[in-house]
This record gives sequence, structure tokens and C-alpha cells, in this order.
Amino acid sequence: MTRALLLSFSPHGKAAQTFQLARALLNDWVPGAEVIERDYGGQALPPLTREYANALTTPGGLSGDATALSEQLIVELEACDLLILCTPVHNFTVPAALKGWIDHVVRIHRSFTVNAQFEKVGLLKDRRTFVLVSCGNSRKGHEPDFLTPYLTAILSTVGIRRVDFVYLGAMVRGEEAVALAVEQAHRQLSQAISTGL
Repeated sequence: MTRALLLSFSPHGKAAQTFQLARALLNDWVPGAEVIERDYGGQALPPLTREYANALTTPGGLSGDATALSEQLIVELEACDLLILCTPVHNFTVPAALKGWIDHVVRIHRSFTVNAQFEKVGLLKDRRTFVLVSCGNSRKGHEPDFLTPYLTAILSTVGIRRVDFVYLGAMVRGEEAVALAVEQAHRQLSQAISTGL
């Protein structure tokens, strides 16, 4: 059975177009999947604390209370076969809610390590990942995009490299433009999934 982790980082939460599209994806392609849904756009994760920072440099500190939430999120990520991130673009990059999740999940000696050449090496197994991105602009490439290369790099850091990005543009251009963007994104997802989950 496929175990899917569906995360929303939109202020619209589960009402976001990307989240609705992700649910349709799961219903169409893996109807029997075990799905865990989280709405971090509506209820953001707490920021990292001084105690967390100290735990990273204290012998034995990584197993204490300061990293408990981080550990919970990493375990949840490890347990999934299919990861779906639903996010808007905020000021050319990831929203604060998504950055918060990343900060908890990307943890040295747990989700990545550093080799003798000081390169970061992911410790998590690769898994099929879809990043559904909504933005106000109708044309990708029309303005700076720091979200795509950043997420590609950060997911690779923990070992996740099978990543497909699907973009829903023109989200502020009215109902007709939104419907067209959703239809195009659904087609792109269908093509990506046809290569196999």
C-alpha cells in the first residue's frame, strides 16, 4: 500500500488549489493510499529555538526534548513512499511556513551528514515527490524563481531527488484563468505519473 504525505504551506490551507489538485491526484492514481495530511499554512510550525541550536552541538543533545518535534517530522517523512508539497510562491521563493518545515526536517546527523570532502550527503531514502506551486504570474520564467532551485537543492540534501514540479500560474487573474491553470497542471501531473510512482 502506498503511504502518502500531503503537506500544505498555503495560507488557504486545504482550500488551496494546489491541495485540491493533490487530493484529485491521489484519488485518481492511488485510490487505496494511506494518506497523512498536514496544513502548515494555516497552523505554522514553531521556529527553531536556542535549545534546538544548542542540542546540535551538545553530545547526546539530539535525543532530547529540544529536537522532539524535528524527530517527529523526520519520522513522518521517512514513513512515506509518496511526498506531495503544496506551496505558493512568496516574494520569488518559499513561504515562511515551508521554510519552517525544512528547518525542522533538514538536520545534521539525522537526515543528512557531511563526508570527508565536507559535502552534505542525504541519509533518507529517495521517494517520488511532487511539488505543486501556485503563483500569481501566468508565465513561468517571467520573474525571478528562487523556489525551484532552492527546493531541488534542499530536498537533494536529505536524499530526495525524484522531484517533479508542477506550476499553477495566474492564480490572481480570475476564475477562468485559474480553471485553465488547474487543467494544465492536471495534465502535467498525469503525464508525470504515467512514468510510474
